[in-house]
Amino acid sequence: MAASSRAQVLDLYRAMLRESKRFGAYNYRTYAIRRIRDAFRENKNVKDPAEIQALVNKAKRDLGIIRRQVHIGQMYSTDKLVIENQEKPRA
Repeated sequence: MAASSRAQVLDLYRAMLRESKRFGAYNYRTYAIRRIRDAFRENKNVKDPAEIQALVNKAKRDLGIIRRQVHIGQMYSTDKLVIENQEKPRA
């Protein structure tokens, strides 16, 4: 993978994770983060430039979807789940 392509993929990965962390709903947030990590790990050994470009284009479309869903989720926010309100034990 070319250096510019690698940098583009890493930037896209970070942007998708950053945007997913903005989901208000715990279940959506954890699912999106897990799915993004799994998808990028699954495709980390792809060498074909055409296939890499197709995957980058798909990820860009998915990033747009995540941004729209985060915005919609913010308009219809709900109370936090019990699991989100738990304090971490002190050491």
